[in-house]
Amino acid sequence: MQDSHLIETRLSSEEIFQGHFLHAFRDRVSLPDGSSAVREYVRHPGAAMVIALLEDAHRGTLVVMERQYRHPVAQVMIEFPAGKLDKNEDGLCCAQRELREETGYQAKEWAHAGVLHPVISYSTEYIEVWFARGLTAGPPTLDQGEFLEVFTATPSEVLDWCFEGKITDSKTLTAALWLQNVLSGKWPLEWRIMNS
Repeated sequence: MQDSHLIETRLSSEEIFQGHFLHAFRDRVSLPDGSSAVREYVRHPGAAMVIALLEDAHRGTLVVMERQYRHPVAQVMIEFPAGKLDKNEDGLCCAQRELREETGYQAKEWAHAGVLHPVISYSTEYIEVWFARGLTAGPPTLDQGEFLEVFTATPSEVLDWCFEGKITDSKTLTAALWLQNVLSGKWPLEWRIMNS
């Protein structure tokens, strides 16, 4: 497909805010028809999310989930474990670190599922989606000021919560789609055994 009739060209860029990890810019762009417009957006370092699979003798396959208060929306959200990449950190290392720090679990096998862009209209953020299995439990090591509750759920419970509006976080909704298709065999993964 040809994209040239859709592409905007940056004419200038102005930094308007730099915080702890968010970095905001205002760009002037040339539109495909030759007119100009202003685009404001946030640069984000990227993140990784983990769909961690746990086998239970009585309940079958479970996924590791979290409940965490999110200040911008002023509510406790149900999410898959995730976190932003540290400087020069790759997606797998971030996924392994976040799973270990937030939940205490470590995994023997990992599979990269894909990438999602949760807020394309105003952020450069991307989130790598990783699956993990062969879990070993351990103590979490949360960051200072981080409070969350770790629990397990069946995939069907997660899908029901998406349908019922109990899960509204975009990355978790996307993860539910991946989970459903991976477990059904429609979207195969390439699993790799590695240290976490």
